[in-house]
Amino acid sequence: MNSSSTVSAEVGLRLVVPDRTTVPLLATLEYAADDPYAIRVAFHVGDDDPVEWIFARELLTVGVVRRVGDGDVQVWPADDVAERALNLSLSSPFGTAHFEAPLTPLTDFLNRTYEIVAAGRESDFIDIEAELDDLLWHS
Repeated sequence: MNSSSTVSAEVGLRLVVPDRTTVPLLATLEYAADDPYAIRVAFHVGDDDPVEWIFARELLTVGVVRRVGDGDVQVWPADDVAERALNLSLSSPFGTAHFEAPLTPLTDFLNRTYEIVAAGRESDFIDIEAELDDLLWHS
């Protein structure tokens, strides 16, 4: 395991609104070895508290090369290869948001997460007994 167990990055995104104009915003991505399957994203919108989402690291990884996601989170590469961007669609009972993110900072962030926890080694970083105790006794 890498000496650091967390990775974070700030990435400038574009919120794509229905008329295809874009609104720039900042997002903070975080990854921690103690939650090895998940990436946390905080979208900073004005002066309000950030809007946070948690989804699978694998979604971003696969989404770099092809469309992925059947539920609330969908990720796919830009149609124009020269654009070097990733699309991210988030759906909730409150609505849907479509973001475009520059590919290079996202892949740099993902590469750093895999330096901490290699693909296929995520289960090595989870204490199953503690997770079960938490589910069974603290619910």
